[in-house]
This record gives sequence, C-alpha cells and structure tokens, in this order.
Amino acid sequence: MTRDPSSRRKWLRRAIKLLIAAAVLWWVHGTLYDGWIELKKHDRGQWQWQPGWLAVAGGLYLLGLLPFCLFWHRVLKTLGQQARLAETIRAYYIGHLGKYVPGKAMVVVIRAGLIRSHRVATGVAAVSVLLETLTMMAVGAFVAAAYLALFFHEKPLWSWAAGGLMVVSLVPTLPSVFRRLVRLAGVGKSDPQTAEKIGRFGFKTLLLGWLLSLIGWAILGLSYWATLRAMGIEGLDPVGHLPRYVAGVALAVVAGFLLLVLPAGLGVREAFLIELTLPYLKELGRGFEDPAAWASAVAVAAAVLLRLVWTVSESLISGILWFCKPRPRPGDPL
Repeated sequence: MTRDPSSRRKWLRRAIKLLIAAAVLWWVHGTLYDGWIELKKHDRGQWQWQPGWLAVAGGLYLLGLLPFCLFWHRVLKTLGQQARLAETIRAYYIGHLGKYVPGKAMVVVIRAGLIRSHRVATGVAAVSVLLETLTMMAVGAFVAAAYLALFFHEKPLWSWAAGGLMVVSLVPTLPSVFRRLVRLAGVGKSDPQTAEKIGRFGFKTLLLGWLLSLIGWAILGLSYWATLRAMGIEGLDPVGHLPRYVAGVALAVVAGFLLLVLPAGLGVREAFLIELTLPYLKELGRGFEDPAAWASAVAVAAAVLLRLVWTVSESLISGILWFCKPRPRPGDPL
C-alpha cells in the first residue's frame, strides 16, 4: 500500500520543523549555559543584585524590538502582503531565536515560515525580513558612528568602521537597489503581480523604518541601563547617558550580526560593548581604590548579563507566542 504523496509531504514538513526546532533549542541552550558560566566566573560577590531590574531590562528589550517589528509589518503591507499584525508579531519574536544558529539564515527561515499563508507569499516574506534586518543594522551603525565621532576621540578608526558598517547595511535597502536585488534573486519572476507589489517599496517606507528603528535602539539602550541597575551600579543617568548606552548596544549588535558564522555574534557583541563602555564605567568608578579594575569587572559582567537577559526574554516570549497562534478568520483555508 503506497502512501499518498500529499501525506508524505506533510510528514516531511513536520520532520523539517522538528529539526529546525531542535537546532534552535540546542544553540539557545548553549548560549545560556556559556553565558551563565562566564557570569559566575566574574561574580565574586561584589554586586548588589536587584532582581527586579533584571525583569525591567528584559521587558525593555522586548519593548525595544516592537518598533522594528512594526516596520516589518509595514514593509509586508507595502509589498502587497495581507499579513495580520498578530501574525507578524508572533513570527517576528519567535524568529529571533534563529540568530543563535550559526549563519543567521535561520531567522529568515523561521519568520517566513511562520508568516506564510495564502495571503503572504514565502519569497516576498523572506526579502521583507532581510529588508527590515538591514534597516535595523544600518540605523544602529549610524547611531554608533555618530556617537563615536562626537565623543569617542581615542579611537577614530572605530567611527570610520561604524560608518562603513552603516554603508554596507544601508545600500541594499535603498529602493532602487532593493528592487534590483530582488529581481536578481528571482522573487516574483514567474508572477508579474508580485514583481509589481515589490516595486511599491520607496523612500517613504524606508524613512518610516529609520524613525521606528531609532526609537527601538533607544529602548534597547535603556535595557542595558536597567541591566547595570540590576547589578547595583550607582551614578547612572538614563537620560543624560542614554547616547552611551545606545551606541554601545548598537555597535555590539551590528558587529555581531555581520560576523555571520557566530551564533548571535557570540563573544563579538560582548567585546565591542565592553570596549565602548569601559571609559564611561571608569568615570563611575572614581570612588573605588582601583577604578580601572572595577570598571573592567563591571563591563564584562554587564555585557554577559545583558546577553543572558535578552536570550531568556526571547525564549520566554517565543514560548508564549508559540502556543498563542492567531485564530483563523472566515475564508481562511483549513
């Protein structure tokens, strides 16, 4: 008795989904384990832990991702896809777990797979993910470059490097370049309507993406501030020092993203964040016997703790959203 081909395809899709889930869980577990070991290595009882601020840091991180998610939703709408906001939010947050798998491609696979339907084409969903991600990185690199040029004169090459990262991320998002790259990728080649919808993307949508991304990066910077508060660090100013927090987090994330072979920029993010925040932390540590040693310990612990907070937050929200699948509306195929 031969099995129906559609049944075989169904089982194959399920097997692929299980493999993807297993890979993501494996790498997320590894990231959490390595981060916890690293944090314990630097925790010698010198921090005045305030767990409530860890929850604030995690909440700010998830809130900071929302503007980027809204931009992705706008891109999908602009490209003619009828994605619902609830579907977009679910796919966006769960998709973040894909960055823990080396290569970063799993982010595109997960988001496009979760958002695809008879209302959202898989190919268009995939290019929209890339567009949102590159816009996020371009704005982050711009913020970092501007801060480094104005306030971080010790290492001028850093500002040029951040500017270079901005250009690399920005150019593919320019409407004319984006449309050409999409055509080269073959998206919409067999469907003139899809090609026409992709042609709708313009500078108005891109500008909206930059505005939303600036808001998102500002909130992510506050997540780092809350992480320092959770360690009991005093003298922090969430308003006056916000550019420092945002620039540090932005440069760390952008640099980690562009090194594709590492899961979530493992180690790269921490290195950039530590280097950029060290002078600031030395100023806060002037009252200690050895401000440099104190600042170094804080910088390392805060960078590792921030990774743990963000990873745990992503895991929790993804677990919740996985079981909160939007209900189908009348007319949707079963």
